[in-house]
This record gives sequence, C-alpha cells and structure tokens, in this order.
Amino acid sequence: MKSDKVSKMDILKRRMVQEDTVQYKLFLIKPDGSNSQHAEEHLTHLTEEILTKVAPLLMQYIWQHQPFSLKYQPEKGGVPAHIGGSTQFGDNVEDEWFIVYLLQQITEAFPQLAARVEDNDGEFLLIEAADYLPKWLNPDSSENRVFLHRGELHILPCPSRSDLAGVPKDVVPSVAQALSLLSTHTQACQASPKICSTLRKRLEGYPEKIRTGLHHAHCFVPAGIATVLAQRPDLVAPAVSAFYLRDPVDLQACRSFKTFPPDTRVLTLVKFTRCLYAQLQQQQFTPDRRSGFTLPARSHPEYKAHELGMKLAHGFEILCSKCRLPSSEPDAPVSCNPQWKSFLESLKKNSYFREEMEGSARYKELTRSAENFFKQSVSSTTSSMSASEEVLQLLQNYSPLNLEELKRQESHLPLEDSDSWLDITAQDLERILQERSGGRDEVGRQSSCSSKHTQHVRGAEKRRKETEEDKEEEEASYSLVAVSQGMKNFLNAMSSHEGAELPWTSSNQPFSFDPDSMASALDTLLGNKEEELDSDDLDDGDDDEEEEEKKEGSSSPPGKKGTETLDSLRRYMDQMDQELMNTNVGQSFIQTKSKEAGLAKGGLEEMEEEIQPLDVDFNLVTNLLESLSSQAGLAGPASNLLQSLGIYLPPNSDHS
Repeated sequence: MKSDKVSKMDILKRRMVQEDTVQYKLFLIKPDGSNSQHAEEHLTHLTEEILTKVAPLLMQYIWQHQPFSLKYQPEKGGVPAHIGGSTQFGDNVEDEWFIVYLLQQITEAFPQLAARVEDNDGEFLLIEAADYLPKWLNPDSSENRVFLHRGELHILPCPSRSDLAGVPKDVVPSVAQALSLLSTHTQACQASPKICSTLRKRLEGYPEKIRTGLHHAHCFVPAGIATVLAQRPDLVAPAVSAFYLRDPVDLQACRSFKTFPPDTRVLTLVKFTRCLYAQLQQQQFTPDRRSGFTLPARSHPEYKAHELGMKLAHGFEILCSKCRLPSSEPDAPVSCNPQWKSFLESLKKNSYFREEMEGSARYKELTRSAENFFKQSVSSTTSSMSASEEVLQLLQNYSPLNLEELKRQESHLPLEDSDSWLDITAQDLERILQERSGGRDEVGRQSSCSSKHTQHVRGAEKRRKETEEDKEEEEASYSLVAVSQGMKNFLNAMSSHEGAELPWTSSNQPFSFDPDSMASALDTLLGNKEEELDSDDLDDGDDDEEEEEKKEGSSSPPGKKGTETLDSLRRYMDQMDQELMNTNVGQSFIQTKSKEAGLAKGGLEEMEEEIQPLDVDFNLVTNLLESLSSQAGLAGPASNLLQSLGIYLPPNSDHS
C-alpha cells in the first residue's frame, strides 16, 4: 500500500511540471549528516564551483525562453537538500538536451554528485533509449531509479537470482534509498552499453553544437536595438518570442514606435539560434502604415535584411511596451559584490580569458560577458529583472546613442550565414527518418563491431560515388519476399496486453512452416475441450450433428477425439469459404492457378464448384503495394507498418 501511495504522489508531482519545461536536481550521493545550516553552506559553495566550471559554455549560449540556473533547495517532502532548478525551453528542444549535456559534464567533474532530470513527459532519457530497456522497466516502475553519475546513465536494477542488489519493480524507492544503493553498488546500477550508447549518440557534437546551432544574419534595425544586442546578444530571444506570439493588442504599441523609432535604422549583424531565426524568417507579416516601416521591392538585394529588421523591431517594441520605465538610479557595479572577486579568480584559473592581455578589447568583451552571467546566474543579492526591464535599462545606460559610429560600422560587418539549412528536400527528410529509425541497430552494434568502423566509412564513400544507374539497380534489387517475410515475422512475434512487439532485427533465414507443429498446437488448444465450436449462423440441424458428435467423441480415445475435433474445425472453415466464395469478399482475393487449367470445359465446370487455394503472399504484397500507392508518398498505415518492421521500399516510379 505504501508503494502505491508513493507512486500516485510521484505521478501527481510529475503532472505539475509545466509544458516544455525540464527540471533537474543534483544530490550528494553520500550526505555528510551535518545540520541543515552546514549542509546549506556546503551546497551553496558547491553551486558556485559548478557554475564557474560551466560558465564558459553558458556565456556563449542563447536560450529560447529561460536560462540554466542552479539554486540551493532545502529538504522537503522526504527529498534531501540538493541543488536544483528548472528551465522552460519552449519550441527549442535542443535547450533540453544541452542541459542534459551540462549535467553529464557536471557529474563527471564532481563525482560526489548524482543528477536527476525529467520533463512533463517524465523520464525522457528512458524514452530516448526505449528500444533497449529491460522488460520490467516502464513509467510506473521507473520512479526515482534513473540518475546521471560520473558522466554515465545509471538505472537502479531489479534484484535477480545472480545479483540480489536492487529494488523490486513494484516498489518505489525513496531518493535517499536510491542514492544509498547508487553509492554502494555503482557498477551494478550502471545502464547497459546499448542504453549508454544511445544517450551518447544523442549528445554527440557538444560543445561544438553551441557554435553550429547559431545563425548570423544582417538586419536593418533601429539604433537602440543595435546597441542593446551589442551588449546583450541573448536578449534577441525574448524579442523574437514577443513577435512570434503577438496578438492584436500587442500590435497597438507598434503604430507609433516610441521606444525604437524606425528613422534611426542601421545595418548590423544579429546573432540568432537556428530555432529563433526560423521563427522570425517564416512569419508572414505586413507592418502598419502608421509605423513608419517601409520595405523595398522583393527583388532588392537587401530585402531580407529589411524584413528581418522590421520583424525584430516589432518584437522589441512589443516587449518594452509591457514594462514601465526603469529607475533613474544607476545599478551598483558588479565589483561591489563580495562574490564577484572569487568568481573572477575561478574564471582565471579555468583559462576563461585565454591568455588575453588585461585591458585589451577582447579582454573587456569577455569581462562584460562574465559580468552579465554573474548578474543572472551567480549573484544571489541582485534583484531579478525581466527582459523588457533589462532592455530599457541598457537604453538608459547608453543614452544618447552614437548613430554616426553605428553607421560607420556598417561597412565592416562580417558576412552573414547561409540559410540553406531551412530547405529540406523529400530525400533529406527520408534520410533523416532512416537515420533515426536505423540508429537502433547501429547503436546496438557499436560496442561489438567497433573494428568495422573503417570498413563502414570506406563503404559510405563508395556509396556516395555511385551513379544514377547504380541507384536504379539498387531500387530494382528490392525483394518483395522481404515484405511478406517481415509481415510473417510480425504475426509470429510474441505480444501481450501492452501491445505487439515489433521485430526490429530481421532474420536472414528463410521462412519455414511446420504443419505438424501447427496441428499439434491446435490439438493442444482444442483437443482437451469437450465442447465444439458454437455459432449463431449454424442451423438447428448443425446443432443436432454437434450433439451426436459429442456423444460419439466421449466414447472415442483421446487421440481420435483430437483428430475429429480438428476435422470438424476444417469442415467449419470450408463451409465459411463456400459461403464467402461468391461474395465481394471472396472475389477480392487472387487464387492460385490450378495445374489442371488445360482440362476440358466439363472439367472446368466441376473445378468452379471446388474452392481454389489462395496465394497468401501474393495477396498480402498486392494489398500493401496498393495501399502505398494510394498514400501518394504521404504517411499512412502501410508505410508506417513497413517502416516499423524495418522494411523500406523505393518510391513508385510507375504512375500509370
């Protein structure tokens, strides 16, 4: 009863997680047992060390909605004191996986910590590796079992005969129990190689992904926006969100543009994430005539820069219209904060300034980024300001704007990035889907087939050099036997009340059917039952025959009784075939051609009364191909079923 209560409470807690929000917690796997005040001091100091460690990564990152943050969390509801936070990632799911990468790096650098991370979907790390999870692990049995420790994924096991360490699957461990088991049986709790490989593959590319996930574009924006973004490039995110989620009431503030007048527009290079750029670029929007924004002709070489700048200006104006003017009193400098000195020394120890000379332009730029990060994430005394308040505060600090200097900088701007990545062809989408679904087998083979990596690379290079003729030969080599074989494997696979299990790994052995085994299975299923099949479609005469058969069967030997039952089942099926033969259902199937097709007409008339066997494979493949053709390249039941079975057919080139 206790475990059921805990499970229900945890489910309710999980439902409290906001949509598109990730929560993360860092626990000490071996609590020191000291009082709460000492624990708070220790965890607070550890928080500063962690943020200093990951600061170089966080300073160059632009978050979609909320940044990564860590704060001390006191003990509450049976959960020990820990370091935790939450981040709303909105439409950019890469923010969530970047946080997983950060937690992986933190637990690797601080082995005394173990991390838990989940979102509104629950244990999304398990969802990523769903194909390799043990059978007993499901959303109900995974509560407080999944941790990141020493940079690897750990799952509290279920006890077995060979290893008694673990927690039974029907018991929900407390966080303290889970941490104790993790510290004493670390090796036993480590996830399987396939699960770890899946997680590593998903995080592959970091930290380089931070740079490759950015997009730099030229924009004609008011001088105030150019000044703000020069100091705080991350403020582009709330401005894009304000424009992307605008409503008619928001646009009322864009009729006059009091904060960012359009007559001060300058050309500047704006740094976006790819998600933010796509949201801004793909929006169709026509400015109000009273706003003062006019766009050149679409054929103009700088049309895109004018359009992007116009949309971005609307976003900043909407953002600032929801905020009152900040106080005229200047903020206290960061250097007055007692935490700043130790934070700066830690950055120097971690080579944050990259041997830049103190006082140089690059050194000042890095220092400014460190100050902004310190205000947002490290300093506990600074009052939190909204994005709109920060924009207005920056405008006030840098007023009056040096418009002439901004104009001079236009001629020295770097080139903007190409946005060709926005265009995805049907072939690109097919390749992405195949990589996504085909990665299951590749991940499983990584640990055992690492020696074949060079061979695989050479094969990939050779495939890239193939001509169109080779591609046609490849399409022609698709065997329809694989389609029928895959369906048979699917039908023969074991299933339960939770659903059918798809056979991801296809066998190279030919399909074989043993009629004796089939008869034995039916004999076992039906032979020991005295009652016969019952149907409302049978006449009273059939019922009388069944009663007579039951009387005769009761006096017959068990083996003979099973054979008679099987014969009765066959007669029943033959009768159904006779009734369906002349209906639309019966005529929709293609029958096997008889060997006696060359007989006389009299013989043919007798054969018409006889039911011809069906070519099951031919009917199956025909119906699947017809279904695929009717989908016209779109998603549908036939393509989804074949793809889930690992079967890929070439596109239909015969449109006749």
